[in-house]
Amino acid sequence: MSIEASVPARQREVLQGLTHFVREEGLTLLTPIDKAWQPTDYLPDLESADWREQLAAFRAPAEQLSDAVLVVLIADMITEEALPSYSVSLNIIAEDYSGTSPEPWARWLRGWTSEENRHGDLLNAFLRLTGRVDMRQVEVTIHHLLNSGFDPRAYPDLYAGLVYTAFQERATKISHNNVGKLAAAEGNEALGGICKRIAGDEARHESFYTRAMSEVLDQDPEGGVITCGTMFRKMIAMPGRLMFDGKDPDLFDHFSVIAQRLGVYTVLDYASVVRHLVQSWNIAARAVTGKAARAQDFLCRHAERLESQAEPVAARVAAEPPVRFSWIHDRAV
Repeated sequence: MSIEASVPARQREVLQGLTHFVREEGLTLLTPIDKAWQPTDYLPDLESADWREQLAAFRAPAEQLSDAVLVVLIADMITEEALPSYSVSLNIIAEDYSGTSPEPWARWLRGWTSEENRHGDLLNAFLRLTGRVDMRQVEVTIHHLLNSGFDPRAYPDLYAGLVYTAFQERATKISHNNVGKLAAAEGNEALGGICKRIAGDEARHESFYTRAMSEVLDQDPEGGVITCGTMFRKMIAMPGRLMFDGKDPDLFDHFSVIAQRLGVYTVLDYASVVRHLVQSWNIAARAVTGKAARAQDFLCRHAERLESQAEPVAARVAAEPPVRFSWIHDRAV
């Protein structure tokens, strides 16, 4: 069956009807390239005569970063480096089969991809220059993650792609912000600023996807609420869940334990994203019936259910034994 035959016709009609919104509201959220930050802006200038001094000044505070913070930073970077898989999965919305379509959805997807691409580039270069991680093992993990592909568990529901990206952009913003705070607290103000800058990009992108889904719900409340319910009834699939370093088959789970212990991204954060989106999309006030009404009831109670799980999950996480990570030369965290 072709993609066109699998995608609900009503959803394609609604999204194509958002062309003006994407052009007038979405594309304006992208930063003009000549005004955008670039990774080099945050790194030592290796062409400068004093590059050795710059590199030494850069590396000194990186020595103070704990192994736990390094692990979550590496995992965040690896997730960002798998961007090509995410871009491909969203092309079902843009339908840019030529790769250079001038249509607003296609221009948004390419613009979003180009802005996101800098995140992995910057964090990759940062970690490489610290001299504190096994970059070959990190590269192997990136290779595996890209090779394994990515399934947001949305296809063939076009609306689900918007729900997924709205959720993940906000979740990623939270994660980067929290890693930045931890880095600053450990004496690395430069890394704190880098993470804050990346989180700022995520916030702009989150704004677009959240607003786009609001437009969908205004035009197709029944279909939109059903999609939201379907996506939130299952855990939102984290983009890095298939990461593998060639050694640890449970690598993502082990990283997640560290992230939760540090407060980088917890069950409470997950619940906060759910609550924020349900409120932003005005789910409770949508006039829906039948299956959509049942999804509406579920959505309005979901964050509270998740919050009730936070304490037992935290207890299980605290009880997990230390694990060795190849990324940091098999040191245990």
